[in-house]
This record gives sequence, structure tokens and C-alpha cells, in this order.
Amino acid sequence: MVLCAQTKKPQPLLVIDTTKAKPLNPLAPTKAAFYSAILPGLGQAYNKRYWKIPIVYGALGTGVYFFMDNNKKYHRFRDAYKIRIAGGKDEFDGQYSDATLINAQKVFQRNRDLSFLITVGLYVLNIVDANVDAHLLQFNVNDNLSLRPDYYQNDINYKHNVGLSLNYQF
Repeated sequence: MVLCAQTKKPQPLLVIDTTKAKPLNPLAPTKAAFYSAILPGLGQAYNKRYWKIPIVYGALGTGVYFFMDNNKKYHRFRDAYKIRIAGGKDEFDGQYSDATLINAQKVFQRNRDLSFLITVGLYVLNIVDANVDAHLLQFNVNDNLSLRPDYYQNDINYKHNVGLSLNYQF
């Protein structure tokens, strides 16, 4: 009697890496900074960091509010002092002296100028944040660049040697 059987020959398993490396756009940080310079918060939206947009507008809005408030108070005390010098009756007549009106003008002028500088600084910080965030989005942290400790045994005295290797794979 002859027995015939078919046997299936195992096929080798082929594993293919299907992940594609994203190409880097070298102009992305510049574009993000440009967008933030045009409209504050637009660079953060370009970087898909939407949670930063309310912070940008809150900071800039606060700076603009204090600038306008101090400017209004500065002009209020300045106009009152001008009316008083011209011999008229101002809104602070009998309430503040001339020296107090001059001092209040100086204080509110200084606070107004400081508010302006802080607001401009926050605007520049918005642009820098968009640029740096776009750079960090392109930061490559994968297994092709790794830093691993390397332990091996010395053949002469059988003690463990410690080394550090930097491997870059193409």
C-alpha cells in the first residue's frame, strides 16, 4: 500500500515596515512666526496648539486694558491740571492740590508706558513661542538616534566596564 500525503511547506514570514517618515518642512517655524506676527494666536493655531490661543489673547487683552485705563487717567489728571492753571474750575477742585495733580500725572504716565512695553513684550513672546513650538514639533526622537549604556566584562580581571555608545542608523 502506498500512502501519499500532501504536506504544506512553511513559508517564511516577511515583515515590512509600513510606517513612513514624515518629511520635515524647514519653513514651518518661519511660517508660524509670520502668522503670529500678522494675527496673534494664528501661529499657535498653525502649530495645532489651540489651547494657547486664549492665553495669548488674555495676556494681550490685559496689557491693552491697563494701557487704556492708565492713559485715560493720565489725561483726566492732565486736563484737570491744565484747567486749574488756566484759572478755571476742574473736577478735582478742592480735592487735590496742584502738586498732587502733577504727581498723579507722572504716576499714570509711567504706568501707561510700562503697560505699553509689557504688551509689546507679550506680543513678541507670542511670536517667539510660535517659532520655538514649530521647531520642537520637528524635533526627532526615534530609535535611529539613541544613547544607551553599554556594559561589558573585561577579559583580564573580569570586572564590568562601563561605556557609552552613540549609534546613528541611516
